[in-house]
Amino acid sequence: MTGANLIDQPETLLPAEPEVTEALSRTATQDIATVVAAHPKSSLAWSALADYTHSQGRLLEAYAYARVGYHRGLDALRKAGWRGQGPIPWAHEPNRGVLRALFALRRAAAEIGETDEFERLTAFLTGADPTVITRLRSQHTETQMFPAIQPAVSPGDDPAPPTAAFVIRGDN
Repeated sequence: MTGANLIDQPETLLPAEPEVTEALSRTATQDIATVVAAHPKSSLAWSALADYTHSQGRLLEAYAYARVGYHRGLDALRKAGWRGQGPIPWAHEPNRGVLRALFALRRAAAEIGETDEFERLTAFLTGADPTVITRLRSQHTETQMFPAIQPAVSPGDDPAPPTAAFVIRGDN
């Protein structure tokens, strides 16, 4: 046969998860686990939980949640026709949950010293979409990674970003 490169793999495009996106948009950040419980097959929900626990400094929990998101993502990719390699473009928004789970697992692996896993996930993400690591690395908080997820802020709460080390409150 001649013509197109027969080694090239087609893009894998996951189906949208509007119910998960909606649930995340109306759930306070600290309550993301309720979305995961309602949608346990969603790598988007698991990656949101991994990012939240990571932002709280709970690295082993973040690693575990990211690993579940990774496995749920692999299940979804295979169901969509993925055969273990090929592009998973960031431009297709429904793919972002699995890509975020992979990134969260990669980040956690690095932080707990799993060098081999970090390298394997780096290769996986680069093969899926060469832009994804740079895109996600440039985002600093779970609310930036998941713009629809905003922490619930009550009157009197300090709306400072989660990077604030402390808040001084006083009567004057």
